[in-house]
Amino acid sequence: MTTKYIFVTGGVVSSLGKGIVAASLGKLLKSRGYSITIQKFDPYINVDPGTMSPFQHGEVFVTEDGAETDLDLGHYERFTDTTLSKMNNVTSGSVYLNVINKERRGDYLGGTVQTVPHITDEIKSRIKQVAKYNKTDFVICEIGGTIGDIEGLPFIEAIRQFKFYAGFGNCVFIHVTLLPFLNVAGELKTKPSQHSVMNLRSLGIQPDILVCRTQKPIPKTERDKLALFTNVDPDAVIECKDAKILYEVPLMLEKEGLATEVLKRLNMEDKEPDLESWKDLIERVKNPTHSIRIAIAGKYTKLSDAYISVVESLKHAGYANHANIEIKWVSADDLIEYDKVREALCDIDGVVVPGGFGIRGIEGKVNVIRYCREHNIPFLGLCLGMQCAVIEFARHVCGLKGANSAEFNENAPYKVVDIMEDQKFVEGYGGTMRLGKYKCRLKEGSKAAAAYQKEIISERHRHRYEVNNRFIEQLENAGLVFSGMSPNGHLVEMVELPKLDWFVACQFHPEFKSRPERPHPLFMGLIKAASKNVLKGRECKEVMKV
Repeated sequence: MTTKYIFVTGGVVSSLGKGIVAASLGKLLKSRGYSITIQKFDPYINVDPGTMSPFQHGEVFVTEDGAETDLDLGHYERFTDTTLSKMNNVTSGSVYLNVINKERRGDYLGGTVQTVPHITDEIKSRIKQVAKYNKTDFVICEIGGTIGDIEGLPFIEAIRQFKFYAGFGNCVFIHVTLLPFLNVAGELKTKPSQHSVMNLRSLGIQPDILVCRTQKPIPKTERDKLALFTNVDPDAVIECKDAKILYEVPLMLEKEGLATEVLKRLNMEDKEPDLESWKDLIERVKNPTHSIRIAIAGKYTKLSDAYISVVESLKHAGYANHANIEIKWVSADDLIEYDKVREALCDIDGVVVPGGFGIRGIEGKVNVIRYCREHNIPFLGLCLGMQCAVIEFARHVCGLKGANSAEFNENAPYKVVDIMEDQKFVEGYGGTMRLGKYKCRLKEGSKAAAAYQKEIISERHRHRYEVNNRFIEQLENAGLVFSGMSPNGHLVEMVELPKLDWFVACQFHPEFKSRPERPHPLFMGLIKAASKNVLKGRECKEVMKV
């Protein structure tokens, strides 16, 4: 069967939720039995977001094959329960880099290299590549940025050209736009969307469908006006109201007929969707039996998007346990003094210490972990969170004063976390990373093994430092259980303290594999343990000797 292509663009303002619309459409098509893959085009010049500050870009989402990608790929995977790859995220930087490398090799035979056709051809080749590799019924391509952005023009031109490659009836263009509501006038305004479509049409693309973000229902008069002035069928003006529950968006767009309109324009059968389990999920979200308060102790707490997969994973586990998850953001920078930790954590039921890079906030994270260990507060450490747990245990239980990671103090007397030997002489940050999926063998009888119900697991990594094997025996003798190791036994993947309700930390990023209908086992373990605190009543516990 011929692959069909759906291109999603955005207008008026940024942060409209194009990624959620693309992911929701993917969910609706999958619910009809079709296969899909979703691709994100990012106009920035960085080759990938791996070296970008989370304050600017938010979370870096890691795929199974080790690509550092845009956080929208997390939405795609969570909504559609698919596994994406490096081909699903394309940046201007990667496109230009490839074209320049080809020019340096002489691939263009001395010809003048130009935006058209060379850059646009490279962009089109990425769309063809993901279609050929995945062999799906649909390829959904989201174009990042806003119509009118200079850096996005090559992508718009490329998808304009792509329509002729794909052939008549094989492409649909969806434009996500904003209908602002003016309180003074008491009405929605369509003019910004009209101008946005005008801009898009001036670039050679007539949208087939408008998805209109709005705070209020769109009156028929305004729908008709939009249809008239944008040359879009009135039935293809789709209302997308602000949703309190993120995962309710697919159901809202199904009610509005988005998938039906797409399939109609692509001459595809509009099968009956199977959304019953998704509806059951939304019912659980809307009707929790209790609330659980979880602290996320990190250094990017002023931008929640920096930990978006962690937040969503906590919610997934909450849904499965009929619990509403309340997030308390705790800045590790503010907890350098241990005496301040009690006040910050006294009213919480569980703690997550997420990943990160750099020394800032490390001592605060160590203090948070110490408090969780001493007061039996359910704790989950992720990546750097596990390394900090090892540092804390080495310092305060093993008596290794000054224990640290070589990342933070190369001259530390006890480098319990160090860089891998075979990476010490590799140049460039990207070359020293352990990225993507790696297998892990779980220790029989451990909390980790009980959570996974497996002996061998596979999880995604993004780090360059490892627990120093020279200290394993000393840490084990003091009570730290190494519950997960690489299959060859050379790398520490998980640690835990079995005497506590839930004190588990992992070197990998489990948040990347959690799904709304299939929560990750480690987050489930944390939420189950935290639920016990709720039933007992929140209170600051006495110090435990572990």
